[in-house]
Amino acid sequence: MEKAKISLYQLFVLILLFELGSALLVPLAIDAKQDAWMAILFGMLGGLFLYWVYYRLFYYYPELSPPEYMQELLGKILGKIISFCYIIFFLLIAARILRDFGEMLLTFAYIETPLFIVNALLMLVIIYAVSKGIEVLARTGELFFVFIYFMAIAGFILIAFSGLIDINNLKPVLEEGIFPVARVVFTQTLSFPFGEVFVFSMILPYVTDRKKAKMTGLIAIALSGINIAITMAINIGVLGVDLTLRSSFPLLSTIQSIQVAEFLERLDVFFMISSVICIFLKASIFVYVAVTSSAIIFKVKKTSSLTYPFGMVILFMSVTVASSYAEHIAEGLKFGTRFLSPLFFIFIPLLLLAIAFLKNRKK
Repeated sequence: MEKAKISLYQLFVLILLFELGSALLVPLAIDAKQDAWMAILFGMLGGLFLYWVYYRLFYYYPELSPPEYMQELLGKILGKIISFCYIIFFLLIAARILRDFGEMLLTFAYIETPLFIVNALLMLVIIYAVSKGIEVLARTGELFFVFIYFMAIAGFILIAFSGLIDINNLKPVLEEGIFPVARVVFTQTLSFPFGEVFVFSMILPYVTDRKKAKMTGLIAIALSGINIAITMAINIGVLGVDLTLRSSFPLLSTIQSIQVAEFLERLDVFFMISSVICIFLKASIFVYVAVTSSAIIFKVKKTSSLTYPFGMVILFMSVTVASSYAEHIAEGLKFGTRFLSPLFFIFIPLLLLAIAFLKNRKK
């Protein structure tokens, strides 16, 4: 693997923006109705445990990437097969993130533009950034982090001063008990977005101060979970449960409602810019991990040579993965977060950790 080049601050920024990514676009955990924010916070707590699992595997094999220690724990053949399945899954997630980007842009401004063209423009930027390496991605996130957080704070202040939030939309708390919230946690928020931080298992070996990477990651996940929960609570407070459920992009609808002093309005362009940055970073990290893992498994010396074909595959998958945006969201909720994500982000890592513990218990 390449020499470590990522600082703790860059790791923090990457994880935080990665977690926000497409989670701010969709009506996350809305099946829990007005308790969606609570389901997100519980999912965050589970995400903290999962990150500890991922870091513990890294602790046992600090010089090995996930494809390498999977072969060490499961044997070369089975380890390579599972690693290859992870690569396919990462490509699928990257395609779905790219689809989110395209649908958002078509809804916002480019109604008559073909989805393929919009996705291709972002994919070209992703291919270029990934081919330059993880250090470029880290510096890009570091560059845009302050801007995104400034826009987030400004948006929250404007929504608060515009008087749009109706606290009654968040009541009653736990109207149907804790079980609907728990069901949403285990079927949605635990895997998306918090379980997806598994991809940083591939990036942890690049961190300069590896001992502090655990706490840095935990803080980033906790902060991202709080931010997503607050955002979802604001969406429900402004739009109500029914309108949030029907809205494809509830945060966009919330920001479009802002009107201060009868002149400060139409601020959704800033939302779009921030979303594009987060989506770009999240998709780029998935592509980077898929490319790097493939280079390790198939022993490709020039990793960047895989970026272009992988990018084309993701681009075509993003267009063909679903016939409409509604179908795209339904597939993600009913199949992705309930079956595939728990398998790859929860069960397999826990199995690997158990095997690693048994193999290293004497040490």
